[in-house]
Amino acid sequence: MRIGELAARAGTTTRTLRYYESRGLLPARRSGNGYRTYDERDLRLLQQIRTLQDFGFDLEETRPFVECLRAGHPEGDSCPASLAVYRRRLDELDALIGELRSVREKVAGQLARAEQARDELAVDALVPGGPEPLCELGGRER
Repeated sequence: MRIGELAARAGTTTRTLRYYESRGLLPARRSGNGYRTYDERDLRLLQQIRTLQDFGFDLEETRPFVECLRAGHPEGDSCPASLAVYRRRLDELDALIGELRSVREKVAGQLARAEQARDELAVDALVPGGPEPLCELGGRER
């Protein structure tokens, strides 16, 4: 198949395919008339790249998966280098999840303190001579 057909079947653009070719991820085969030619294996490579990118992998991280497919493996993630990329990505995700949990705990703590302070001000406002309540827009209630 030619580049336009491959791009359409893969759901991408010919420009993207040329970029992948320049990065060595997609083979650059030419027919006798100079046109780029591709086959079903190339479509499989593109599907692997796109799936990994949907998972947040950058283009260079897809290389071991592509090389695994090119080596004749039925799946791009059955080679040791691909498994190493998965492990590294999971470690990164676990670290990010830990950071997000920590931030969430801090925000939840701030919210609890703010709600308590609000409640204390509301109680004080009900006491004769207590502070006047403030409206949500920052002015005094009338």
